[in-house]
Amino acid sequence: MEQVSTDRVREILARLEGREIAVLGDVMLDRYFWGTVSRVSPEAPVPVVDIVNESFHLGGAANVAANIRSIGGTAILFGVVGDDFAGKRLRALAEEEGLDPSGIVTSTSRPTTIKTRVIGNNQQLLRLDRETRTDVEADVIREVVEHLFARKNLSAIIVEDYDKGFLCNEMISEIINVGAKRNIPVFVDPKKANAAVYKGCYLFKPNRNEAADAIGKPLVTKEDIIQAGKILLQRVEAEYVLMTLGSEGMMLFARDGSVSSVPTLARKVADVSGAGDTAIAILAAAVAGGATVREASSIANVAAGIVVEEPGIVSVSAAALIEAIDDENYHASVKS
Repeated sequence: MEQVSTDRVREILARLEGREIAVLGDVMLDRYFWGTVSRVSPEAPVPVVDIVNESFHLGGAANVAANIRSIGGTAILFGVVGDDFAGKRLRALAEEEGLDPSGIVTSTSRPTTIKTRVIGNNQQLLRLDRETRTDVEADVIREVVEHLFARKNLSAIIVEDYDKGFLCNEMISEIINVGAKRNIPVFVDPKKANAAVYKGCYLFKPNRNEAADAIGKPLVTKEDIIQAGKILLQRVEAEYVLMTLGSEGMMLFARDGSVSSVPTLARKVADVSGAGDTAIAILAAAVAGGATVREASSIANVAAGIVVEEPGIVSVSAAALIEAIDDENYHASVKS
């Protein structure tokens, strides 16, 4: 994989400024109750959490958009929310983060996806999910696609699938068609086992488990991974497949037959939550800023290494990205 100098990264980030990237996917509201535990309930053998604080954060596809914004890109967020408190809170948070939420559609037939976590003594004790996974209605698809097509200055499109119903097969097909008609690269972070649903995208980014599910075979050895990458490249008919491999880094497969790898750069792992969101966001943003896919993959790998070193869902900043790339350990660890 190509080394990328700090000067080159600065050039890419400078060119990214003002570029619009559409993020379409399952938007979520992450809600946290923070508290302390000092006793067990007399009603049941469960801890009693004395709530100290409550916080809300952007989750799912909204976190992808937040990562784009944090390094200087302009993120247009598309998704569906319910006509409820969580939906209004999510829109407000998106605006506070500098995102454009004009692509979010409100549906009266489904709730906003909200994940509530209860934290006691800095340990997660419980998670409550409120969501529906049914496919969105035809009028939601039509409204989203019309709004997407009306955006005249898009440099990239990200499809961020959590399989919550927004990205139904018809929606995915319509999005990829918009990219093809407008010559806009479509980057896919998949969830569905049937990879052919995403056929025609520019870059397909499964993790190891998603790739294994897609081909119906566990990926144990390096040879398994290479075989899976090549199968997916043909099945999805993409220009590139970028497989993320956790502690083993990433592997990039190109239509020209080349295969490149880059090891993980995390010095310590505190929380892997959101690493995939960061990787797809920085990847698409770097390409929008003029990077080659190989350069963008290296930059995305560095960004993912940064976020797993921090607890919780965090966005990587341009300054942190440049500092990490300037680290001598980065230049020592990137392999061609």
